[in-house]
Amino acid sequence: MATKKPIKKKPSPSRKGARRSSVKHNIASKPKQELRPYFRIPAADAVATNFWNVPDLCAAYNWPTGLAGGGVIALVEFGGGWVRSDLDRFCAGIGQPSPTVTDFSVDGTVNTPSPDPYGYDSEVALGLQVAAASYYVATGKPATIRIYWSADIVLAVRAAIGDGCDVCSISWGHDEADWNKQVALDMEQAITAATDAGMIVFAASGDNDSKDGGPNPANVDLPASCPHVIGCGGTTKTNASETVWNNNPGQTDGSGTGGGFSTIFAPLPAWQIGAPNGPGRMVPDVAANADPNTGYNIVLHGQTITRGGTSAVAPLYAGLFAAFGRKLGHITPKLWLNPLCFNDITVGDNGGFRADRGPDPCTGLGTPVGLKLSKLFL
Repeated sequence: MATKKPIKKKPSPSRKGARRSSVKHNIASKPKQELRPYFRIPAADAVATNFWNVPDLCAAYNWPTGLAGGGVIALVEFGGGWVRSDLDRFCAGIGQPSPTVTDFSVDGTVNTPSPDPYGYDSEVALGLQVAAASYYVATGKPATIRIYWSADIVLAVRAAIGDGCDVCSISWGHDEADWNKQVALDMEQAITAATDAGMIVFAASGDNDSKDGGPNPANVDLPASCPHVIGCGGTTKTNASETVWNNNPGQTDGSGTGGGFSTIFAPLPAWQIGAPNGPGRMVPDVAANADPNTGYNIVLHGQTITRGGTSAVAPLYAGLFAAFGRKLGHITPKLWLNPLCFNDITVGDNGGFRADRGPDPCTGLGTPVGLKLSKLFL
């Protein structure tokens, strides 16, 4: 297939007032490095009727129901915290029982809730509540979720492997250009070990358009760019339409889905059938609603709020695939062989790349058709 040409554009202005929260994490050649959570807050003029309760979004994506389930979900978190009362209130509000949740400290990092409404607690609440609701819709049973608190992704993934988890959701990352190559390869090695042990790993592709906060107009996020990770991009979904998420159309650095081609993991994997040609592995593989202006209703600090970002997409898929059962492993090649299990998104851009028919570096294969995926894996 011919290469999809990047969009030509003028340099974008700096994003004033954008929140660039991060935690320090030893991922690169520097002694310390930033690791970003990928949640976003709706614009002040966002229309509340466009926000989604998770069960309604699942229904819009044709979620299966009545599955046997059984998969154990791992969430990797690096800061912030959660409280049981928020989770119970969220579940009661959508008519679901609360999941079983267990916290594990991998390296001394612990569940540490904060009163800051814009802090890391938003990240934790979004992942936990979306995964729980997604799983329940598909099974009618409460999920089993384990949260791994760590300042090191590799250690957290290996801990989840050791505990026998079946699906892992990671909603934190950093632009690939800032990762030391050997550390990135170690990350891929750990995730390969995870899939060999039967654990599926989903990771957010980033919320800063094709630049991903990096030095170049086209730069992907890691760990989403690891070949054994299923990279999760974002869309803007309403009841009437679905397009690539980009609140700054045509700009390479704004509020929108990450996506592009890896420069560390090259060449393009053979299983990325039909993907446009690029220097390396294409990101993302799949997508779902992520625009904060069509975001997810969750509960934080006792209040119903709305959050978006590709941080919501990874746990949405994690809940669905945990409902398919246990030890499915490296399923990415199978997904790419079955593109009809996804809604192809053909409208929009992430700054560096445009959506097109078939796979693209904005939304990958597209958004889930839950019933078709369940038939594929069951």
